[in-house]
Amino acid sequence: MSKASICVYCGSRPGLEPAYLHHAGQFGRLLAENDWQLVYGAGDVGLMGEVARTAREAGADLFGVIPQHLLGVERGRSDLSRLVVTQTMHERKKVMFMNCDAAVVLPGGAGTLDEFFEVLTWRQLGLHQKPIVLMNVAGYWDPLLQMLEKMAAQGFAETAMLHTIRVVESTEAAAESLARHFDQTSK
Repeated sequence: MSKASICVYCGSRPGLEPAYLHHAGQFGRLLAENDWQLVYGAGDVGLMGEVARTAREAGADLFGVIPQHLLGVERGRSDLSRLVVTQTMHERKKVMFMNCDAAVVLPGGAGTLDEFFEVLTWRQLGLHQKPIVLMNVAGYWDPLLQMLEKMAAQGFAETAMLHTIRVVESTEAAAESLARHFDQTSK
């Protein structure tokens, strides 16, 4: 199998809990250790910047995707292996997901939720079978997980939806889950 590419969705801010930044950096290093390419929003700020910085320092390839209108707003990295500039945010999300083998979601804000729900919806509709790993650092995603369970309990989603998300508490567990997936799919 060729090098796997992991799309990481996370905040462009660091958040208030120090564990968020710690796990973002740790996951960046694990990307490199596993020889996985990072696919992300090309920024150099917040958790997104921390994942990219540590991944690059550890030797990972970085595939950044940024829409034209954010070039002057978000401070982007200059040491990317590949940079794609899109016209719209919608195109950015599509290019990111088309160029990955799995998605990992760290803590973040509305943009991170938008990205998560889009790939989850695409999975529900049968448009892909890529793993979606939700890193529930310090219980950050607990309210989201409760809401997803309520959606299923109230008949707005199949309970099978809940099983398409791999919820993990640590970067090591995220890397192990992805490694198992890639090992199984390469056989």
